[in-house]
Amino acid sequence: MSDRVHLDGGRRRDVDIAPGNLSEAYARCRRITAEHGRTYYLAATLLSAPRRQAVHALYAFARMVDDIVDHANDPAQGLAGHPTGLGRHRSTPHGTADSAFSVVRQLDVIERQLRDALDHGVIDGDPRTLPILAAAVDTITRYEIDHHHFWTFLDAMRMDVPGTATHRTRYATMAELREYMRGSAAAIGLQLLPVLGTVVPVAEAEPAAAALGEAFQLTNFLRDVAEDLDRDRIYLPTEELAAFGVDEAHLREARRTGHTDAPLRRALAHLIAINRDIYRRATPGIDLLDPRVRPAISTARILYAEILDRIEAAEYQVFAARARVPRRRRILVATKGFATATRRR
Repeated sequence: MSDRVHLDGGRRRDVDIAPGNLSEAYARCRRITAEHGRTYYLAATLLSAPRRQAVHALYAFARMVDDIVDHANDPAQGLAGHPTGLGRHRSTPHGTADSAFSVVRQLDVIERQLRDALDHGVIDGDPRTLPILAAAVDTITRYEIDHHHFWTFLDAMRMDVPGTATHRTRYATMAELREYMRGSAAAIGLQLLPVLGTVVPVAEAEPAAAALGEAFQLTNFLRDVAEDLDRDRIYLPTEELAAFGVDEAHLREARRTGHTDAPLRRALAHLIAINRDIYRRATPGIDLLDPRVRPAISTARILYAEILDRIEAAEYQVFAARARVPRRRRILVATKGFATATRRR
C-alpha cells in the first residue's frame, strides 16, 4: 500500500497525509525525537517552534534510515528500533546476501522518493514512512538545505550494510574513520546549519558544524564500544589502539570479563583527548550561529562532552556499564540554557 502527497513546490502548507496532515507529520517526528534522541530533544526545546519542528524532522529522517539498516530483517520493528540517536553509528545484524540486497534496495527507494519529492513536489511511498518524508522535504525546502548532504548521508549508511562494495567493520586510522563520519555525522551538522541560521555566510560556519557532528559521534563510539563489538564492529581506530598494545583479542577479553585493564584505559584516555580536541575546534563555531540558537547548541555540546567525563569517572569501565549523564544534570544544563535563550529573544 502506498500514498501520495502533493507538496506544491515544497512550501509549508496543510496537506493530507493518511492518516492526518503535515502538522501530524511533524508531531510524529517530534515523538520519535523525544523517544530516541533525548539530548537533541532537550536542546531543541530551547529553539523557536519552527526551528524545533525542523530539527525533529531531520532527526526523524535520519532515525528512519538508521532503522532500515538496523531492522531490515524484522519489518515489524518499523520505526520503534533501538535507541541509537542522531548521528550515531549503524549496526546491521549478520545476514544473507538477500537481506543485504533488501537493505540497499530500501535505502535506494528512500533516496528515489526524496529526490522525486524535491524535484517534482510529490512523494509516493509507504504510509509508515510517508509522514517523515513529507516533514523532511518541507524542512529541506523551507530552509534551502543543500540536497548533497542527504546523498552523502545515505552513502555512509550503505557502508554499514554487509555485502555492499563499501561495507566496513574496522577502521585502521582516524583518517579512515573520519571519512565514514563525513557522511554519518558531519553531514547531519551541515543539514542543521541552515535551520539554525548564521551571522556569517553559511560556508564559513560549515567546518565547525561538521566538526561538532563528528565530535558527537566519536563520543558515541567511545561510550558504545562494547555494544558495537557484540555486532562485530570496531569503530575505534585499530592503529590508535595498537599503539597502546590493544588489539581485537584484547577488546574481546575485556568484553568477556567486563573489565578495562591498564593498557585499554590508556588507549581510551588517548582517544578521549582526541575527541576533546575536536570539541575544542568545533566550539568557536557556536558564536557563528544566530544568537537565539546558541544556548540550544551549547546545551547539546555540554551534555555530549560530559559523557566523556562520565567514562573517566568510571575508570574507563565501558565494558561494564554504559556511560550516561544523569537526568537531573541534563535538566539543570537545559534550564540554564533556557534562561539564556529567553534573555536573547
